[in-house]
Amino acid sequence: MMTSAENDPNRVDPVETASGGKAQEQLEALRASLQNLAFDVSVDWRASNAAESWYLDYYGLTLPDDLSGVRYCLGSYSSSGFQIATHYWLPENPRGTYLVVHGYFDHIGLYGHLIRYLLRRGYAVVAFDLPGHGLSSGERVSIKSFDRYVDVFSDLLTQCEAHFPKPWNAVGQSTGGAILIKYVMAAKPHHYPNDLSDVVVLAPLIRPREWMKSLRTYKVFHRILKKVSRTFRPNTANEAFNEFLMSADPLQYDYIPIEWVASMKRWTEEFAALPPCEFPLRVIQGDCDTTVDWRFNVGAIRRKFPNMKLEVVHGAQHHLVNEVTWLRDRVFKAISEG
Repeated sequence: MMTSAENDPNRVDPVETASGGKAQEQLEALRASLQNLAFDVSVDWRASNAAESWYLDYYGLTLPDDLSGVRYCLGSYSSSGFQIATHYWLPENPRGTYLVVHGYFDHIGLYGHLIRYLLRRGYAVVAFDLPGHGLSSGERVSIKSFDRYVDVFSDLLTQCEAHFPKPWNAVGQSTGGAILIKYVMAAKPHHYPNDLSDVVVLAPLIRPREWMKSLRTYKVFHRILKKVSRTFRPNTANEAFNEFLMSADPLQYDYIPIEWVASMKRWTEEFAALPPCEFPLRVIQGDCDTTVDWRFNVGAIRRKFPNMKLEVVHGAQHHLVNEVTWLRDRVFKAISEG
């Protein structure tokens, strides 16, 4: 059973990785140094401290020479009781803004390929760690409701209003795709304003693979267990990325909280009950994905979004933004062709 300390929403548990204790020390120092963002580069920009420089180098987020004119800021904002770690990159005269929403167990440190691609196309990029992920606060990799994810995203849009140019576009991977779908389907006149011009969801989560088997297991054990072990499986053909996740990323966790499974279950039920939406959602999906039930998901999304556009990337697995180069290039081309 979990102790009261383990239920502290701001607790961040250490993970044993090949990077050892130094990584945890750097991450703790970085979390402690995060300042509240004004989302105004003239206020937020400052030279990187040692922990931030370590983080950027470790996760490959240090910008190359061809992007030296881009201003980068890292800090946080408050939303729904969480401190949300947020990055933004602002080039000179951006043509618009992309908001990036990562997947379950992810964090923005894993999204360097996508960020650099969008910056090279002239866009500002805003990206954040979900509650319980990465540098953000919250019980690790858990959430009481997907509503809280969507509230955090909506609050981010409000923060960006004054200083980030439109059009605003969004791209979400897996659970990040579910968050964007939920946001769009609950937009005006229901709850959220819809300020997004283009929304691309990558391998979106409606239900995972073998969901009915997982659901039966959940019904048996959800009153007994607080968490179950996570099984690491390759989710790209990129062996270096798979190995990094399994052995060298200190921001990975080796368990799945039952609370998160319950929240995902409610999301699948809520999605089924929502009315159709006319928004022209774009879906990019790999046909070798063994993480989500992608054929079911694509069909379910198409019924809810009659104007949906689908791009199937043959040979791609689940974590599309970190696939091998030739597959990743196809994913990024599909994003840009909307």
